[in-house]
Amino acid sequence: MSEYKPIAETNNFIILEKYHREWNVAESYQSESDLERELIADLQNQGYEYCPDLNSQQTLLTNVRTQLQTLNNVQFSNGEWLRFVETFLDKPSEGAVDKTRKIHDDYIHDFVFDDGRIQNIYLLDKRNLARNKVQVIKQ
Repeated sequence: MSEYKPIAETNNFIILEKYHREWNVAESYQSESDLERELIADLQNQGYEYCPDLNSQQTLLTNVRTQLQTLNNVQFSNGEWLRFVETFLDKPSEGAVDKTRKIHDDYIHDFVFDDGRIQNIYLLDKRNLARNKVQVIKQ
């Protein structure tokens, strides 16, 4: 293992005096499964959480609900969540391009709760990236 001398450190990054990447070249063919396993391991090393149990639309939506409630410091009732999903998050009329555009450009939604209060619901925090949680699943 190499020794690295840091020049500057903060909570969000570190600058090293020198860094030499050690490339490990595979000697043989890798299957798609091996590539996927390696990618997941690399992402975990970068701080992604591996979630093998997220394997259906229902478990994905349950996870998204949990993550959005945490990010926005809010609790959806079951009816509110269903309305949020159907009117904004997963509109049946939207395709992949529309949903991608939503993440990039339209990631804040003014949601009216059942009690009448209005709150911005963020899909992600673009100002403070450390508040976002990154997760990876298998295909």
